[in-house]
Amino acid sequence: MAVVDVRNLQGKTVGQVELADAVFAAQVNPHLLHEAVRWYLAGERAGTHKTKGRGEVSGSGRKLWRQKGTGRARVGSIRSSIWRKGGTVHGPQPRSYAYHLPKKMVLGALRSALSAKLSDQKLTVVDGWKLDSHKTKDFRAALTKLDGETRTMLVVEGPGNRNLELASRNLEGVKVVAPVALQPYDILRHDRLLLSQDTALHLGRSLGPNSAGAAQIERTAGDAETAQAAPEVPAAGKRRQAKVAPRAKAKSSRKSKPAVAKGKSKSKPKGKGREKE
Repeated sequence: MAVVDVRNLQGKTVGQVELADAVFAAQVNPHLLHEAVRWYLAGERAGTHKTKGRGEVSGSGRKLWRQKGTGRARVGSIRSSIWRKGGTVHGPQPRSYAYHLPKKMVLGALRSALSAKLSDQKLTVVDGWKLDSHKTKDFRAALTKLDGETRTMLVVEGPGNRNLELASRNLEGVKVVAPVALQPYDILRHDRLLLSQDTALHLGRSLGPNSAGAAQIERTAGDAETAQAAPEVPAAGKRRQAKVAPRAKAKSSRKSKPAVAKGKSKSKPKGKGREKE
């Protein structure tokens, strides 16, 4: 397991912590990071673009001149798309650019991003963000002692630290996010990643292969294999066939209706009716 120094807000090393290799020492997958960044940026698009069609622009709908006899091209409305200030054909309309990305790909991209930060020595573990006040000046001084004059920093801390939220929101290039809202795009966009000790351990448990989501996937796969290897299905089929066989035999043992003798017909002869008349 990777061992990282734990520092306090004064910049001094106060201990060490072991990080999970499955999360912080995984193999970096550039293609997976690219797909995760595209997915995040697509979801952030507003999609509010709008052009007016022929029925939305201002102008009269009357026919400007008669169809034939003038020598000019035929025209039906001043709002036609080939006219100046006319409607736009097939223009952009408001829509959402968001699409679904499998959860496994998002978790894999998070592991790749965290591992890349640790391998580049741009990950810092802090014992805690216990700030005495909400002043931005004090928080800026603490960041300088931790990582010097780094311009962009991503601080990952759980909700509830009001002083941290107030002190960081006025600093350019500094962003505070909760562990549940951590995205690969934010990790790659900021130069330095700052984690509290509790947050680093929490990420190692939640993103690892032994997390609740991975255990559920393994359990589902095991149930599917057991169902495929179960020998009860052919036996049940044999019993069902054994029940059907006597019914078919009983049906065949019923007395069949006597066949009509050749040459005899049940229909009345045509001559009898005529004789009665």
